[in-house]
Amino acid sequence: MDKHELPFIQDMFEAIAHRYDLLNRTLSLRQDIIWRNKLVQALDLSGHESILDVASGTGDVALTICQQYPAVHIHCIDFSENMLQFAKQKIIASQCSYIQTACADAFNLPYPKKNFHAITMAFGIRNIVNKQKMLGTLYQHLIPGGQLLILELTLPEIKVLKNIYLLYFKKLLPLIGRMVSKSTFAYHYLPDSVISFPSSMTFSKMMKAEGFKDVKWLPMTGGICTLFVGRRPVY
Repeated sequence: MDKHELPFIQDMFEAIAHRYDLLNRTLSLRQDIIWRNKLVQALDLSGHESILDVASGTGDVALTICQQYPAVHIHCIDFSENMLQFAKQKIIASQCSYIQTACADAFNLPYPKKNFHAITMAFGIRNIVNKQKMLGTLYQHLIPGGQLLILELTLPEIKVLKNIYLLYFKKLLPLIGRMVSKSTFAYHYLPDSVISFPSSMTFSKMMKAEGFKDVKWLPMTGGICTLFVGRRPVY
């Protein structure tokens, strides 16, 4: 990993892999399914392209894409072998023929540059310290005209919703996480990582600084999740 990254993040995901899907559904009240569907709806594909899913975890984004675009070639990478083991099981069960997985470092992708028509990343960039460098790396691996779609947890901008959300996040979420998973640290870390994530405006400016054009963001469920979309220019 990049020398500035936090090594305990990898250990944390290795530890919670067996409960990750259950916790996602429980803690988001199954809103995570709707959020991923919105990401797939925003993809601009004809149906036979090559896609990279970064920080793919247990493969939910790739599987959602496959349901809509069964002939698209999807490459899933994650630095957690345990998460990918669960992804492989789900991929086999789904009979999606064009999904491949690889345990890899997102800062040193094992693929040529200008290789992918689209790159997706769901709930991953929040855990990366050097977000600017990560955005630059993803830009390099897109073909001209290719899309970047990033799904991330964010803070609502409306004060009342923000206060309710923070109450849930700081008080209830760690309790639920403790009941379902033995990794209490992970669900104390989660609120901190969301609170420290840049505002949607700031993150969009970071994308533009790396060369992305037509940058847009779509807040969902009152702003607790946001889809960021940008495109590498054709020229």
